[in-house]
Amino acid sequence: MSIRDTPGAGSPTTAINEDTIATNTTKSGSNNAAEPSESDEPSSKRARLHSGTETNDNLETNTSSGMIRCPYLDTIDRAVLDFDFEKLCSISLTNNNVYACLVCGKYFQGRGPRSHAYTHSVHVGHHVFLNLNTHRFFCLPDNYEIHDTSLADIKHQLDPKFTPEDIATLDTGEDWSRSLTGVLYLPGVVGLNNIKSNDYMNVVLQSLSHVTAIRDYFLQECNYGGIKRPPGDQLFLLVTQFGGLIRKLWNKRNFKAHVSPHEMLQAVVHVSRKRFQITRQGDAIEFLAWLLNSLHIALGGSKKTQTVITRTFQGHLKMYSKRLPNSTDDTEIDPIAQTLLLLEAEEVCEECPFLYLTLDVPPPPLFGDEMDRNSIPQVSLSELFSKFDTKTQKEYRTNKETIFRRFEITKLPKYLILYIKRFTKNIFYTEKNPTIVNFPIKQLDLSEFVPKNSDFLGIYNLVANVVHDGMPNGGSYRIHLQHKGAKHWFEMQDLHVTDLLPEMISLSEAYIQIYELCSD
Repeated sequence: MSIRDTPGAGSPTTAINEDTIATNTTKSGSNNAAEPSESDEPSSKRARLHSGTETNDNLETNTSSGMIRCPYLDTIDRAVLDFDFEKLCSISLTNNNVYACLVCGKYFQGRGPRSHAYTHSVHVGHHVFLNLNTHRFFCLPDNYEIHDTSLADIKHQLDPKFTPEDIATLDTGEDWSRSLTGVLYLPGVVGLNNIKSNDYMNVVLQSLSHVTAIRDYFLQECNYGGIKRPPGDQLFLLVTQFGGLIRKLWNKRNFKAHVSPHEMLQAVVHVSRKRFQITRQGDAIEFLAWLLNSLHIALGGSKKTQTVITRTFQGHLKMYSKRLPNSTDDTEIDPIAQTLLLLEAEEVCEECPFLYLTLDVPPPPLFGDEMDRNSIPQVSLSELFSKFDTKTQKEYRTNKETIFRRFEITKLPKYLILYIKRFTKNIFYTEKNPTIVNFPIKQLDLSEFVPKNSDFLGIYNLVANVVHDGMPNGGSYRIHLQHKGAKHWFEMQDLHVTDLLPEMISLSEAYIQIYELCSD
């Protein structure tokens, strides 16, 4: 509930009596080791709190009902509040029992007389604080809890909540929202802050936030809040931070028109043991594969146990392999002899689950005529899918042997992730293939790649398109997303969000794509 929806939001009252104040003050030491117990309180203060007459001039008391009105609520500055960053005390840098000052936006530990929050309230004169763990409001240094409906929007900003009814309406219309600064934004199409070089993470997080099955699951914390993990397990931190980020991206009452993924990225750096960092450019497909597998394991999944990750993205294929040993010398094997050896070689079939399909882009021509010098080679997506027609063999060379493989898709998932392999690495350098892949936005027909006796239609529509621009070892990432309710396409690059014509999407160097199976 926002302020404008709350009756009487201009003059909020706090339903709390003097006995409650005394009780809260007495028990404040149990929240943190830095906060004193009742025995540590000055005797004069305890006598004043437990006396029958309120002596604090800052508290307005209704004598008939014993209601206390906090006089400092008008000092709250919502424009400075930012709950996207790690919950650490700005002085001690600890994350235990941290409070946010709602006047200046800074974080402080504790609320007892010797705590940083208490000192801040006395020296600076800021009195309204929010416990970032319990989501309770307090007034310092008087140390009483504040109950006021006008603060509901701040609590919703800290931890957005979604009901099933809210989720059901996300894709039904174009419901624009307005930030505190007056900027219009569309929930779900919100820019992510690029701290330094984390754009490769941003595009992955934004693409997953538009996969309906993933979004709806993580919008309700009750879906995964009861999962038990072993003591000391840090992997579940990834789940909680990912869910929190999804809820902020789809929050209709954001104070700002953008979101910082700082807490999520810190969890990624910690859980991956600095394999993925925010200060160094990385590969989006490597991060996507790691994130999906980590979320699957953290949610209690295994090779035999399904989670929302595998139910959404996992498909199955058969891989037929033939292995031929390499020549002992540097001479090339005669093609005819190699064909005979290949016919005689034993073919091994493996059942393989997959979370994404790799599509190999053909290398660009080495030479061209005068007319083709400035042209960019193009290939259709259907040509790349010929890899999975069960007839085409792909050659994979190692130091010891050459492997010939052909693939057969046996089951396609509801959401199909395609990885268009543009980068070729060797011991010297990384090369990028600039070939343009022509693909349909709607009605991608993959029916020929499913069993003939299946009722599976195999028609997909594009949900997200990740693009890599620039050089292989650097460059930048951007993403194309469709908001289902608005029926518009948007291009997002960190904080920049712009409208996009669907005809412009296929002109980019697509790197990762997510397709959704048509329901009809």
